[in-house]
Amino acid sequence: MTFRLLAMVCAIAFFFPASAQTRDLETFAKQSGTPDIPGLKMVWLSPWGDVAKAHPWKNIIVHQTEGPAGSARGGAAEQHKNPTRRGVMVWVETDGTVYWAVSDDLVPTHTDGADRNDNKYIDNSKTYHQVNKDTSIGVEFAGNYPDVGKPVTQAQIDAWKVLVKVLRARYDIPLDHVYAHNWIDFKDARYCEGCALATLTREWGE
Repeated sequence: MTFRLLAMVCAIAFFFPASAQTRDLETFAKQSGTPDIPGLKMVWLSPWGDVAKAHPWKNIIVHQTEGPAGSARGGAAEQHKNPTRRGVMVWVETDGTVYWAVSDDLVPTHTDGADRNDNKYIDNSKTYHQVNKDTSIGVEFAGNYPDVGKPVTQAQIDAWKVLVKVLRARYDIPLDHVYAHNWIDFKDARYCEGCALATLTREWGE
């Protein structure tokens, strides 16, 4: 086998599994109930309903909580009890476990009004007072206590790489509608909340 032919075979071998995985995720994303999604350890506190009856989500906002490792489960449980309290729909633990806390036809309270309009991180002309709780799914990553500058874990990054594809596919959210909390709101000056994960998402592309 020539080197060129070998390279082509390798390229095909790598391409098709990735394509198949993307198609599978898109199929799972439109389901109801508690599907087993490849690549995710999902704990369903609230099962999916009919996606046609979900709230019309347009954006995804990445948050990081100052809770310690292990706090995502408790935060998700409290959110499940009181869905519209200050918090988010989806929580991600340091080990990569994802907790789906709130039915996707309900709107939790998160973000502070999308009041950033300084274009420091992104062009805020499309986010100012627009990318808020009423339009946006919130995803909370636990574990940066007591050091708010502590990065997310590799397990969280791996989970996010799958989760963001599922969220985007389920609600037809464009890639450029994935935002870090700090990109749209003035937040804690000690660190840039959600920026690393939102940046990775843009770099991963479609």
